[in-house]
Amino acid sequence: MGSKLAEIAADRGYEVICGYVDHPPPIGEGLKLDLTDPGEVRRRIIDSEPDLVFHAAALTDVDRCEVDRDLAMKINFRGTELVRDAASDSGAFVIYVSSDYVFDGDRGCYREDDQTDPVNRYGQTKLLGEGGCDCVARTSVIYGALPARGKVNFALWLIERLRAGDEVKIVTDQIITPTLNTNLAKMILEAGERKLEGIYHMAGATRISRYDFAVEIARGFGLDEGLIAPSKMEEMSWKAKRPVDSSLDTGKVRGLLEEKPLSLKESLRILRAEMG
Repeated sequence: MGSKLAEIAADRGYEVICGYVDHPPPIGEGLKLDLTDPGEVRRRIIDSEPDLVFHAAALTDVDRCEVDRDLAMKINFRGTELVRDAASDSGAFVIYVSSDYVFDGDRGCYREDDQTDPVNRYGQTKLLGEGGCDCVARTSVIYGALPARGKVNFALWLIERLRAGDEVKIVTDQIITPTLNTNLAKMILEAGERKLEGIYHMAGATRISRYDFAVEIARGFGLDEGLIAPSKMEEMSWKAKRPVDSSLDTGKVRGLLEEKPLSLKESLRILRAEMG
């Protein structure tokens, strides 16, 4: 999402500064930033004199967060505090990218004012990071084409495996609202431009099981959906518990933003076009 946001912002004429750890970004100016180093974070952000800060960096490996609990806290919470405080002291508006995992997943279709109750360390640290940020954008299962270096997301991983003829096990009992990175980046950028304060659910418009999401990807790209084997969460060798239904209600942003949450059908159409 961060790479796509940088790409879109640069195309709109913004001066873009991208934080990184190991690999300088090909889009905009690179700013080496170690979220575990308080002095470095503060100095580099304040020296950059930003107007808007989009904080999308996180330790997103859910199982690793469960095992290395201190590191998860250091990056997802303490690191966010460092970014938020330095950005605020420099007069910048801070937009924080949070997660559907702040909810326990007992019922789904969560609205912004629903009770939060994360079931794993990742969700706990992301929820802690929300405090004090000007704008919080909660999202779900980000996927999409990569404009530059970036994480291989669920959709790209699945497409690669199916093209190789590999069978994959995908759970049928986890419900999500998958979110195209292009759609999310445009929504978040609009929120920053308009300096919208508060919490917003910025996710895809389609509530679907992860298995059915995989099937729709296979169909959309003309791949063999028969290679997708239905599975259950209890069969997976996950270290961290996952919420069963963490789908997000996007009604608030649908009525507020010019860039609307997209349906899965429209999102996959855009993804096919972006991937050529």
